[in-house]
Amino acid sequence: GLVVGVQALLWMISGVYMTSISLDIIHGDHLAHVAQEPLDQTAARLPVSELMSRYPGLQSFRLKKLLGQEVFEIRQGDKPALVNARSGDLMSPLKKETIVALAKDIYQGDAEVSDVSWITTAPQEVAKRPVPMWAVRFDERADTTLYFSPQTGELLARRHTLWRVFDFLWMLHIMDYDKRTDVNNLLLRVASGVGLIFALSGAWLVFYSFRRRSAA
Repeated sequence: GLVVGVQALLWMISGVYMTSISLDIIHGDHLAHVAQEPLDQTAARLPVSELMSRYPGLQSFRLKKLLGQEVFEIRQGDKPALVNARSGDLMSPLKKETIVALAKDIYQGDAEVSDVSWITTAPQEVAKRPVPMWAVRFDERADTTLYFSPQTGELLARRHTLWRVFDFLWMLHIMDYDKRTDVNNLLLRVASGVGLIFALSGAWLVFYSFRRRSAA
């Protein structure tokens, strides 16, 4: 009963936290916002035929802007890449300086960049994101970290202190201490079942004690 009681307390604490803070804040939308830049309809671009000849096996492409510059995001097989829309030159993987400029462009705060890391083994907080990736950390109380794809410049994840607390409490809530994703794991089902048995037995004991008092 003590073990189940501790877990029930953790369920309540984590539940209060998760329902008290907006998911928009947890997701970090207020910390970094990616705006869609309008395309210049009159700009000179590499013809599609030449793009296809320079990059054999091209399966798809789309035109977008990156830091004010028009680029093609192409895909050859499972590998995406960026190509300069005017010259056709390959831009991927993006260099550190470009990633820092991207991070500063979408960051909504006033803090300076404190660290830029090349990640080849994803930490727990971005375990599902593809590696390698760039991590840009800002010098602020929230410890905001933005993760970028070096191939496309895509913002892969926003992480900050409130998100990390949420993630830790989520782990305690679903009792998945490894990947923190399985909401139907055996440990959680056992704890829930035992907790239900204790709750029903407690209700029965209350009912039974009232019946004994009435009989007396």
